[in-house]
Amino acid sequence: MWVRVFVPEVRGTTRSPRMETAARAIEGPLYEIRGSTLEDEAQILAIARHLNTVNLPHEEEGVQQILELSQKSFTQAIKDPKRRQYVFVLVDRMRDQIIGTSMVFGQLGRKDAPYIYLDVIQEERYSQTLDKHFEHTILKIGYSYNGPTEIGGLVLDPTYRRVPERLGTFLSYVRFLFIKMHREWFRDEVLAELLPPLEKDGTSHLWDALGRHFTDMTYAEADKLSRKNKEFIRGLFPEGTIYASLLPKQAQDVIGKVGAQTRGVEKLLRRIGFRYAERVDPFDGGPHFTALTDEVTLVVHTRHLKVVELIREEDAAALPPEKRKRAVVATEPPGPPYFRAMLAAFEERPGDSCALGAHAAHALGLDVGSEAWILPLE
Repeated sequence: MWVRVFVPEVRGTTRSPRMETAARAIEGPLYEIRGSTLEDEAQILAIARHLNTVNLPHEEEGVQQILELSQKSFTQAIKDPKRRQYVFVLVDRMRDQIIGTSMVFGQLGRKDAPYIYLDVIQEERYSQTLDKHFEHTILKIGYSYNGPTEIGGLVLDPTYRRVPERLGTFLSYVRFLFIKMHREWFRDEVLAELLPPLEKDGTSHLWDALGRHFTDMTYAEADKLSRKNKEFIRGLFPEGTIYASLLPKQAQDVIGKVGAQTRGVEKLLRRIGFRYAERVDPFDGGPHFTALTDEVTLVVHTRHLKVVELIREEDAAALPPEKRKRAVVATEPPGPPYFRAMLAAFEERPGDSCALGAHAAHALGLDVGSEAWILPLE
């Protein structure tokens, strides 16, 4: 339940007239990802209604706490990297409006807040006397106090689903670039939890069939409490194995399954090196996907490069589509928002150097001779 991911489909081929006007009205890219600030509270609260989960609750107090933690993390006021939580916001620069978020958690699972999951085990049983064979799914609760880095809190305003910049991908990718920038702050494994199929009212069939019987709480009540205190799970959930075969079929059907709203995320995660870990969330059965940090392709491909040339936008536009290369380009200003990233035209140069689109470079405060973190895009 600790990583909730919602990314509407972001592919498309056209831009609205409003967006075309915006493109002519500002210098540089239309969109920017930056570190969150305390002043973002109202806008992030509005975005949170599209997700409303543990990582990004649609709740004023919860958002305040998240932003305070994020600011202390970016400024390194929190000394232990394992306790840091970073919130990135996607901004429509023309409207100066936040339209999406994504997050990175230094470590999931500590002594005061363990990483809790259900192992999903397949068991085969056979009776020679009856010549009957059965396959059972078994659930067993597990705890980790020294867990992986976690990615989550990814949400995009649905009105930006079909812009050609593929903003959902941009929001997702930037987290891995940041992990590479500060590799020593993060664990050797990364985890993402995907939302399972839920009813329109948010009902979880697995929780109603299992968790509710051990806690006497609704899914919403347990979800809210777990944001602050997870002790009740350890105290009330059974320690032994649970045969899913005994649960209603509706509950069995959601275990380890990916909901319709996050199938695109599953494809993205698998493409960059994540795999289903045979573990699920103990509340709703959402699948856990994991990868070794240094084997995630986006981490591998992120590099620190020197800018040796600026590409004019008209020159980049004149190239045939197959030769138009782009990259996520990031810098870290010394003051707020402490992190900035944009999409830019990109060409690799000999050695650890590159050429970048001039408009994006200037918007990020880069020029020939500057250095930046670069994640080339396919």
